[in-house]
Amino acid sequence: QDAGNHTLLTEFVLSGLSSRPELQHLLFFTICFVYSMTLLGNLLICVLTVHPTLHTPMYFFLRVLSFLDISTASVVVPKMLVTLLSEDRRISYLGCVTQLYCVVFLAATEWFLLAAMALDRFVAVCWPLRYAAVMSPRACLALLLLCCCSGKVVSVLQTAWVFTLSLCGPRRINYFFCDIPPLLVLSCTDTSPYEKQLIAATVLVILTPFCLILLSYACIISSILKISSAESRHKAFSTCSSHLTVVTLYCASGTLIYLQPKSSNSQEAKKILALVYTTVIPTLNPLIYSLRNKEVKEVLIRVVAVLMKK
Repeated sequence: QDAGNHTLLTEFVLSGLSSRPELQHLLFFTICFVYSMTLLGNLLICVLTVHPTLHTPMYFFLRVLSFLDISTASVVVPKMLVTLLSEDRRISYLGCVTQLYCVVFLAATEWFLLAAMALDRFVAVCWPLRYAAVMSPRACLALLLLCCCSGKVVSVLQTAWVFTLSLCGPRRINYFFCDIPPLLVLSCTDTSPYEKQLIAATVLVILTPFCLILLSYACIISSILKISSAESRHKAFSTCSSHLTVVTLYCASGTLIYLQPKSSNSQEAKKILALVYTTVIPTLNPLIYSLRNKEVKEVLIRVVAVLMKK
């Protein structure tokens, strides 16, 4: 199954995070701990935001974000843990297609969701009297469905384009999951047209929402500065800065991975960025939102107090 005879690939071999045997166990326990924190933290957010005092659009979107983070980590991390300890690092062709589809769908949906969250903050700060009408439960659900449908369109197109390329070998993927940049290396045909399409898709899915988010926050900051109450200004800045921190982390890692899929950047550097994108950021989201959010902390204290009494 090499490039020489153009044998079609029926399975792939993932190289994993590192080829150094002495690091495998350390990486396994580290990633396992981070994954556990991802599940615990995001599940906690999902549970806490169901509390009656947090039934607002912001926490609805935050709950969905936590669910997407759990899903993204669960698509990537379990297989990565297996490759760290097992000699068998194979993944079937169908398994690779499925993993790529899920990763792209979740990532694209999350980006559109972050834009929806920025819209929610814009309406809350700039149009407070119209907030309940504009961000009604029906409107929030419609925004969520739009994010999911957009993510599905992006994932179907990207996955179909990648796997219509002639992937003829070698079958070894120098990565820890099936992603677009390492799969392009396996193509025995010219990938430059697809790379241009991928750059356009990256601009559409990541940079365009990012610019809209920045525009929303420019309007938000302008409105916040007009608030006379220092406490209200601090609360508004705190909520918005949490969201902007997450957006910046996603944008930085995502664009560096996908804007130059076959650039001179080393594959090892892209592995680190992908690890941040799929594993580290989902762990940070609950910390960023909960530690900087007074309402979430108050609900957490109440829940812990009730549990201790029992």
